[in-house]
Amino acid sequence: MKIAVRVAVSVIVLALLLTLLPFDEIKQAVGGLSPLLWLGVLLGFLVGHRAGVEKWRSLVNAGRAALGSRQAVRCYAAGLFANLCLPSIVGGDVLRAALASRVTGRTEAVVIGALADRLLDVMALATLITIGALAAPTLLPGAASWLVAGLVFSGAATAVIAVTIAGRRPLSSWSPRFRRRIGRTLVGLRRLRRYPRVTAGAFTISLGIQSGFVLLNAAVGRAVGIDVPVIAWFLVWPLAKVAALLPISLGGLGLRDATLGALLVPLGVPMALG
Repeated sequence: MKIAVRVAVSVIVLALLLTLLPFDEIKQAVGGLSPLLWLGVLLGFLVGHRAGVEKWRSLVNAGRAALGSRQAVRCYAAGLFANLCLPSIVGGDVLRAALASRVTGRTEAVVIGALADRLLDVMALATLITIGALAAPTLLPGAASWLVAGLVFSGAATAVIAVTIAGRRPLSSWSPRFRRRIGRTLVGLRRLRRYPRVTAGAFTISLGIQSGFVLLNAAVGRAVGIDVPVIAWFLVWPLAKVAALLPISLGGLGLRDATLGALLVPLGVPMALG
């Protein structure tokens, strides 16, 4: 039932986008993408994900998993592809960890490494959103900039408070429904603190990868006629990607597209172009 609901959400959102938005504008925008630009962006994404392989591998091997580079590429690529098929992009993490566990025999190291990798990615996205929000007063009209800044600050404060409370509260006091997730998250945070050099290096790589993806999307946006400052993409694209993490659609399909389009509207970009 859960999977059926998520599939339905993606289908409905995509259908509404294609039905309500002027299809001629969408067709014209897509036509503005040259094959050379398309291949260049694809190459950029491949390079970014190759760097992501080594980032994930460094975190897994911090637990002495001894995962080889070639094996890491195969496991990571399988998980990346599974993101297209499973109900959430986190589902790809599960498959990636399962394959790596089979290869290395170090299930705990692989699971905690994968969890730390996802936490660092979210932290990198939050950092980019903060950078974009700081520039929001010069980008968004009227009270919109204050609203965005307030939401970012509130989200960061809530996350800090939640982690602090969870860290001090005994696991036995949590509901069995959330106990395992909270326990794994806390273990992942302790792993990050135990290996500061590995953590710092992985976070730097993650920040570079996500920044590169932002710039690639900005290049695509410029090609289809979206004329906004590059710094604006550091706000809207990470926010749209965070929306894809919500387990209410099929791998974020439709939800991320609609979110990106809606976030660009206050910047004077037609929804169809977004």
